[in-house]
Amino acid sequence: MVGILVAAALAAASPAAVPAGTDSAAAPAIFVVRDADTTVYLFGTFHALDGKARWFDDRVKAAFEQSDELVLETLIPETPAPGASQQPISNLSVTPSASFLASTRMAISAGRAQGMQVSSGADMVLRRAAEAEGKPVEGLETLQSQLDMFTRMPATLAAAPRRADGPAMDSLSKSMVEMQDAWKHGDQRVFVRMLGELERGSPDTYRVMFTERNARWADWIRARMQTPGTVFVAVGAGHLAGKDSVLVHLAQLGIRSERVY
Repeated sequence: MVGILVAAALAAASPAAVPAGTDSAAAPAIFVVRDADTTVYLFGTFHALDGKARWFDDRVKAAFEQSDELVLETLIPETPAPGASQQPISNLSVTPSASFLASTRMAISAGRAQGMQVSSGADMVLRRAAEAEGKPVEGLETLQSQLDMFTRMPATLAAAPRRADGPAMDSLSKSMVEMQDAWKHGDQRVFVRMLGELERGSPDTYRVMFTERNARWADWIRARMQTPGTVFVAVGAGHLAGKDSVLVHLAQLGIRSERVY
């Protein structure tokens, strides 16, 4: 769910986008940090995909199969607990800003218009594969901490579209397609550009959603490096791009990363 919100903020921050290609094969980016007895793969995901590209084979799957556990941003319950109701985000005990919530809904609609579904997203594909193999799955954040994050969103989000149709929706749809295409080709430049636009348009949103979380995740990886084994960490591609990425925070902690694919 938060991954969709990340996509919404990025797409809303980039009104000018270029339609994507139609390649069926994909090569998303994978990074790795390692020491003598620990390996952590860092895979940038796209949370909602159209299901047309083959990406979970060869290189990505090889790294995944070598790993002892899967770590996602958070574990979203796929079904409600017994006796619980499945509430939309607007009914939960959080109060995201109206503009941010509107951008989120528009991003979801724009993605769906292009055939993108969370059920086909990289995170869900990886989770289903791990669960089928009996591989442990955990989250870097709890669901509650992500919901609490919404309360810290600014009252207004600069450049957020105000209407769910017309030029704003067309631009947002193109942005979603452009990001998906960039992800398929492991092109970090698109995410770097959009992150820059988001930071300029809403510094507080950028800080809360990226800088602060990336720093916490880098600390988690540093601590995890003290335990032998191989871990596959999958977070949104935007968290592995730009000047405040997880990779940059790792470097500041003295941990070197390298791109393997």
